[in-house]
Amino acid sequence: MSANVDNIDYKVAAEEEKRRRHDVMAHVHAFGIAAPQAAGIIHLGATSCFVTDNADLIIFRDAMDLLISKLVVVIDSLSQFARTHRALPTLGFTHFQPAQLTTVGKRATLWVQELLWDLRNMQRARDDLGFRGVKGTTGTQASFLSLFNGDDEKVEELDRLVAELSGFKGKSYPVCGQTYSRKVDVDFVSALSSFGATAHRIATDIRLLANLKEIEEPFERDQIGSSAMAYKRNPMRSERVCSLSRHLMVLIGDVLQTASVQWLERTLDDSANRRIAIPEACLTADIVLATLQNVVEGLVVYPQVIARRIRSELPFMATENFIMAMVQKGGDRQECHEQIRVLSHEAAAVVKQQGGDNDLIERVRKCAYFAPIAGELDSLLDPSTFIGRAP
Repeated sequence: MSANVDNIDYKVAAEEEKRRRHDVMAHVHAFGIAAPQAAGIIHLGATSCFVTDNADLIIFRDAMDLLISKLVVVIDSLSQFARTHRALPTLGFTHFQPAQLTTVGKRATLWVQELLWDLRNMQRARDDLGFRGVKGTTGTQASFLSLFNGDDEKVEELDRLVAELSGFKGKSYPVCGQTYSRKVDVDFVSALSSFGATAHRIATDIRLLANLKEIEEPFERDQIGSSAMAYKRNPMRSERVCSLSRHLMVLIGDVLQTASVQWLERTLDDSANRRIAIPEACLTADIVLATLQNVVEGLVVYPQVIARRIRSELPFMATENFIMAMVQKGGDRQECHEQIRVLSHEAAAVVKQQGGDNDLIERVRKCAYFAPIAGELDSLLDPSTFIGRAP
């Protein structure tokens, strides 16, 4: 048997499966043809799930290792981006309406933090994986107890050795039916679906910022954004991340449904669904990570556009600073507030009704009431004084 482990005749296996309508037994017979002296004992005491469930758990472990390594790269690249732009002021948004200032780097840390939680979830799901091991047809190990003539210790040792040889360090689930609990699948795919939500959020933010022309994903020199509108620079990579992430997020529904309908020791209606949903979750997470890495490593920031937007909104945000400065000069807070209110509404009317620029600062400069702080207005409008501890 050892000499023929890799001697797999897939043509014979396919013919056997067509004949017997059973994938595992097709390979048992194909293996028996390759190793005829062992044909009589192959699969002795085992059930199909001894093969398929244990194989799935090995695949899950190795797949998560690959995904974790790619997620670490994305986190590192985005962390470098955050450090580089940690002190670059930018307009913050709540409800996608102008809010107080933040920095480009501080905003990126929102993304990094969620990715770090995804890393925690994926590592935990990976580390929590056990092995089905040698449990028999309904989890009682009866067939193996019979093979070992009722010797409990030998059955337990076999279970431990199989798990250890499969890379699980002797860690197998203490209880199972014919299958390991499908709650394991829920934990595994939940981590991936949760990452899908993070990826979608990040890509959506980048798409919004691209519309504002503040940040863009990489755009090749000869890349075409639109077949009709030659000037367009569509964020197609970020759009792809969103599209695939939506698929990744909903796959947990399949896995939850499967876990909820495991009749007694097991039912076979989980098999076909799992063979689609779980591999798709891994493959989708993989391409989302690859695409997200491409995006974050090539992000382009436009400081002048960012500064222009700050200039258009900062006058309103700075009004509290004006009031504080006037009070320090001996002014009355309520009177100052009323003066600012009137000037702000006049400036807002110019912006909204006439389509003009925000001229609040010029109105403040020209207002005799604010003469005591006229020389301080520029310093009171320095964006770096509005970003708090962000850097």
